[in-house]
Amino acid sequence: MDPLVSVIMPAYNAEKTVGAAIESVLRQTYVNFELIVIDDRSKDDTYKIISEYGEKDSRVRVCQNEKNSGVSATRNYGASIAKGEYLALLDSDDMWREDKLTIQMKLMLENETCPFSFTGSSFVNADGEPFDYIFHVPETVNYKKLLKQNVVSCSSVIIRRELLLKYPMKYDKMHEDFATWLQILKNEGDARAVDEPLLCYRIATGTKSSNKVKSTLMTYRVYRYLGLNIFQIMYYLPIYTIRGIRKYSGIKSSKSK
Repeated sequence: MDPLVSVIMPAYNAEKTVGAAIESVLRQTYVNFELIVIDDRSKDDTYKIISEYGEKDSRVRVCQNEKNSGVSATRNYGASIAKGEYLALLDSDDMWREDKLTIQMKLMLENETCPFSFTGSSFVNADGEPFDYIFHVPETVNYKKLLKQNVVSCSSVIIRRELLLKYPMKYDKMHEDFATWLQILKNEGDARAVDEPLLCYRIATGTKSSNKVKSTLMTYRVYRYLGLNIFQIMYYLPIYTIRGIRKYSGIKSSKSK
């Protein structure tokens, strides 16, 4: 039997998008999975919506934090209660192509020493309208390459559970997932990728990534958290910023299909 994959989905005030995210998991051609949806004390109908899915489908495990804890703590909690050897991460406003787990788990099983894998992405706007843009990813990525650009979309990652427990996400005021990927690459080896848009990423206004000044500050905090000195930061940060601007300029300038 294929290994069990635990899909971890944090959700906060996601009533408009969480249903589509859940449906994209339930449509997967890879059948041996559990979906853990954790409501971070939403103020809207998110918990009601995910609870309805949990009642209808035994693969959906619904949890709710005792208090609002942030995305890092919520993902870490999901990892701690997961039953699978592998974890797949998906945010509540993103979606997967139906063969995402099948393709990516094949890669993971063929490369048993690979700490985690990720994929390319397509994009939609806040209303779900698609952009004519695909974000391509390299076949492999190492620590130094990732310092120059975060090509790892969190919602595309499959990771061995033991590693996310060893390198938990911390401190939501930086790019918490970026810091975790860098720690893993520095200590556990290179990651591999599937250069296909298996993830559909939603570009929403007001997010950490959409505010470029805020995003740059959060990247700086990642570098400091990892112990880079000021000269290293002065080298990597401009490269990271320029590549990020190019990426999002390409998305914004592309025509909707």
